[in-house]
Amino acid sequence: MPEPQEGIAITGCTKELADFLEKAGIDHRSTEAALDIDSSLQQWRRRIGKRELGTAALDAFGISDEIDQAQLDVLFAIAKPLNESWYEDDDETMVSTIAARLRIDPSRASRLVSDLIAKDLAQRSVSQRDARRTIVELSPRGDAIVHAVRRFKFLVLGEFLSSWTDDEIAAFVPLMARFVAWTDDSGRLGRERFADEISELTRVLDKTSAAS
Repeated sequence: MPEPQEGIAITGCTKELADFLEKAGIDHRSTEAALDIDSSLQQWRRRIGKRELGTAALDAFGISDEIDQAQLDVLFAIAKPLNESWYEDDDETMVSTIAARLRIDPSRASRLVSDLIAKDLAQRSVSQRDARRTIVELSPRGDAIVHAVRRFKFLVLGEFLSSWTDDEIAAFVPLMARFVAWTDDSGRLGRERFADEISELTRVLDKTSAAS
C-alpha cells in the first residue's frame, strides 16, 4: 500500500481558502485533509472517466468491438451489483430502474437498452408481478459478459489488496464506506450549516454578474 503523502503546505490561494474555511469553523487540519482527499479524488475521477479497468477487461476478452463502456454500465445496472445494499429497489429491473441506478436521464437509459437489445445482449419481458409492467433482463450473452467482466475486476482488485495488511484493510473498508456517504446530505447541510458563507459568496457572484 503506498505511503500517504505528507500534509501539503498551505500557501497562496490555498492559504486564502484555509483562512476562509477557518472563519466558518473548519480548522487547518481538516482543510489539509480535504485538499489531499480532493486531489486523490480528482485523479480517481479522471481514471474512472477513462474507464481504464473496464477497457482493460473488454480488451482482455476481445469484445471491445461488440460493446462499449456505456453499454457495459447498463449491463451491470440490469444485473444489479453484488454487494451494494443501498440499492432499495426490487429484483425486477425496468428502464426507470436502470436510469436511477446509473443516475442518467430515462430517455438515455431507454436508448441504451434498445442498443443492447439490438445486439442481443438484453431482452424485454413481462413482469411476473404485474403484467402491465415491462422489465429488462440480460440475455445469455449479456449475462456471460457481466460474469466475465465482474470476475476480471475482482481478480485485479483482489490482487491489489493482497499486498495490504489485515490492519490496513480492517481500517480502510469501514472508513471508505463512511466516506462515500459524505455527499448524501451535502445540499441541505451546505445551505443550513453555512448559510452566512453562502450568502456572502452569492453577493460576490452577483457583483461579477452585474459587472459583465
